[in-house]
Amino acid sequence: MAVLVTGGGGYIGSHMVWALLDAGEDVVVIDRLSTGFRWAIAPEARFYEGDIADQALLATIFADNAIDAIIHFAGSIVVPDSVADPLGYYENNTVKSRSLIESAVKAGVPYFVFSSTAAVYGTPDVLEPVTETVPLRPESPYGSSKLMTEIMLRDTAAAHPFTYTALRYFNVAGADPKGRSGQSSALATHLIKVACATALGKRESMSVFGTDYPTPDGTCVRDYIHVWDLVQAHLKALQRMRAGGGSLAANCGYGHGFSVLEVLDTVKKVHGADFPVNFAGRRAGDPAMIVANPGLARKELNWEPEFDDLERIVRSALDWEDRLSRRNAVE
Repeated sequence: MAVLVTGGGGYIGSHMVWALLDAGEDVVVIDRLSTGFRWAIAPEARFYEGDIADQALLATIFADNAIDAIIHFAGSIVVPDSVADPLGYYENNTVKSRSLIESAVKAGVPYFVFSSTAAVYGTPDVLEPVTETVPLRPESPYGSSKLMTEIMLRDTAAAHPFTYTALRYFNVAGADPKGRSGQSSALATHLIKVACATALGKRESMSVFGTDYPTPDGTCVRDYIHVWDLVQAHLKALQRMRAGGGSLAANCGYGHGFSVLEVLDTVKKVHGADFPVNFAGRRAGDPAMIVANPGLARKELNWEPEFDDLERIVRSALDWEDRLSRRNAVE
């Protein structure tokens, strides 16, 4: 059987493809390459360029490949952009996911792993790691678009022979330990990616948005997870469902967070030099603090993260950013 990865040319999706191949899986990728890269897709994967809402293309993919699972990453992810363009986010993240789910049901694909987000929680009532039982109160169209997809998956699983896992996480960082992939988009807004690019002189400066949040140093606190640990959790979720496990929504994180300023200090320490940082007002839709309690994922998925170390995450991100510079120079 084969696994279909949507958005397999993107940051997390490309790592997922490598992780599946490393595990001996047969992999198929669909990506319209709006933000992803063809070169980022492992050559062993079969690639179809197109949109996940193109049901005719999906029918062809399902007819040509014995697919028993979909791992769904394709979508838009920038919170402030979702506030400015909510309908665009609902179209790309929710409406197109609905079309993909429908195609899966029509083709009899039984397993679905969804890349969700901790943004479905909004700002928790208490400043402690959130569990899956806290109220779901997204504060941005991005978070709402992901929550709507989770609801569709829940209702689809109740009506059809269909099992899903929704993994909720926040800030993903770092790069493949073997150096095969990393965050490659010049327009990426991920904090560690932007900080590394600034440290290496690829950006003149970077900005910190908001210094008056109710956190110890006034900047947002997030749970940063290494991308390789994250894709391993997706792989574990797939294996669990194939073994008969039921549908599940679970957090993926390390259970502790770092503020924006702490992350910047770490990048400066690992890089060994300072870089320009500007301070600006808050961005719309950014909760003050989100840290995920990963207990359920650890228990149900038998998931044990390997890279729970901020300096190690930053080092891998810096190494990839430097490698990317050399690649672009050759091209």
